[in-house]
Amino acid sequence: MKTTKIEFKPQLLSTLKSYNKKQFTADLLAGVIVGIVALPLAIAFGIASGVTPEKGIITAIVAGLIVSLFGGSKVQIGGPTGAFIIIIYGIIQQYGFEGLTIATLMAGVFLIMFGVLHLGTIIKYIPYPIIVGFTSGIALTIFTTQIKDLLGLSMETVPSDFIEEWIAYVGALPTIDLWSAAVGLASVLLIALWPYLTHTPFLARHLPFLKRLPGSLIAILVMTVAVWLLKRYAGITSVETIGDRFSISAVLPEAQIPVLSWEVIKGLVSPAITIAILGAIESLLSATVADGVIGDRHSSNTELIAQGVANLASPIFGGIPATGAIARTMTNINNGGRTPVAGIVHAAVLLLIFLFLMPLAQYIPMACLAGVLVIVAYGMSGWRSFASIMKNPKSDVIVLWVTFLLTVIFDLTVAIEVGLICACLLFMRRMAETTDVKVISDEINPAEEDSDFQMGNLEHLTIPDGVEVYEINGPYFFGAGNKFEEIMSALGRVQRPKVRIIRMRKVPFVDSTGIHNLTNLCLMSQREGIQVVLSGVNDRVQAVLHRAKVDELVGSDNICSHINIALDRARQLL
Repeated sequence: MKTTKIEFKPQLLSTLKSYNKKQFTADLLAGVIVGIVALPLAIAFGIASGVTPEKGIITAIVAGLIVSLFGGSKVQIGGPTGAFIIIIYGIIQQYGFEGLTIATLMAGVFLIMFGVLHLGTIIKYIPYPIIVGFTSGIALTIFTTQIKDLLGLSMETVPSDFIEEWIAYVGALPTIDLWSAAVGLASVLLIALWPYLTHTPFLARHLPFLKRLPGSLIAILVMTVAVWLLKRYAGITSVETIGDRFSISAVLPEAQIPVLSWEVIKGLVSPAITIAILGAIESLLSATVADGVIGDRHSSNTELIAQGVANLASPIFGGIPATGAIARTMTNINNGGRTPVAGIVHAAVLLLIFLFLMPLAQYIPMACLAGVLVIVAYGMSGWRSFASIMKNPKSDVIVLWVTFLLTVIFDLTVAIEVGLICACLLFMRRMAETTDVKVISDEINPAEEDSDFQMGNLEHLTIPDGVEVYEINGPYFFGAGNKFEEIMSALGRVQRPKVRIIRMRKVPFVDSTGIHNLTNLCLMSQREGIQVVLSGVNDRVQAVLHRAKVDELVGSDNICSHINIALDRARQLL
């Protein structure tokens, strides 16, 4: 019996064989910069997901370290991402943080199974309109959840429903805090304009290192200092900070495994699968994009196993789900990172910041973090991709909008499930439309034949009286099979030939429904005294027909390799 070998080849092992001081220097610099970039994002993602800010940083440390140690990509940076915000928030609201911990552990197991079962090519089977649809939907949802903090609205509770959320925002507009709104909008403008500011002649010449610093970090530093000065010297205390909402801890939590029960596990299967699928899609997308930039090729199954291990370890230390982060991975590449050592350095930098600078996070304004997430949502929205798909066939547009609206109005689990179902149904409809059934009753035009047509005797082109030729062009699966059966039934009521030749030279495959319909046709023809002859059956289709014993029903002499032979056989039968 053939066994499937587990594909687990961490890139760290292969890169260390030829590692040198020059590459270490480049990885060290890249790791430090990525660690700085990851800091504000980890805090923002943690808070937006409904957990404390330190849990976001712990996730970036633990997951980032494991993904770099065991991953299948040389430059992948792991950690919390914006795509998980809505899922995590929903799970916490329904099952609590312990439920999230269990769901993340289960997702880790699923991801490892994906890798062990060689499902690393899973991304190839997710239609692009679905990816764009749910990514854009998540982006809009993230933007919506940040309105309260961005504008400093006074609201006791924020509805979880998208439409109700916006209705509540409109009702709360009179409570807007102008100082918070100013901080939030100024943060958005500073982050958006930072790349342009750093390329101005003065800063580019005198302070070139600034272009390496992320706009989100600059915005947090500037706004934190500004709010502190306003509070200390102007008496303005209305701008809420992280410390006003959370108690900050700089102590690494001890490893804890939650109590598991079968009932809880059954209830969390759906969200766990969603986390696993989304984690697989995002991590493999990130690795694929990185491959194109550095000219390398990642091991997708190894990457999935590493992502699974990361999602097993992260919740044990109090973290949240993690995956490969495209923005941080690209930052790593752009700053010279070429081996997993850069990712390890990134995790070490975050650990040092967590241990020694975490208490300072209490002064960061919530409006500023909301501004950071607004920019993240804009980057995730992929509006250009969304607009380009709108020019594609209607089936793609339908899948795009269905996935987008379900993500926004309901949740990502429903969106992915229904989106995949719609994509499959529309694909099958399109495939059925490409399969054509043609009826030939007088003669075959040699001009319509391919180069393999045997032109030895032109008389063979003439179809004898009492013989009809039916040609199937395309896959003979259930959609086309039903179409063929309808045509045959309609013709059967009009005329009854003595021999039916079914040309299958352009049938690449046949499924069980096609076999069922073909079998019914043969049985019906036998009852009516009509002999069925199959022509041009390729080896693959013939093997399927043999296993289904269709050849016994038709007769092996009546399965011909070419239309000339089939016509000769028809004459013999007549």
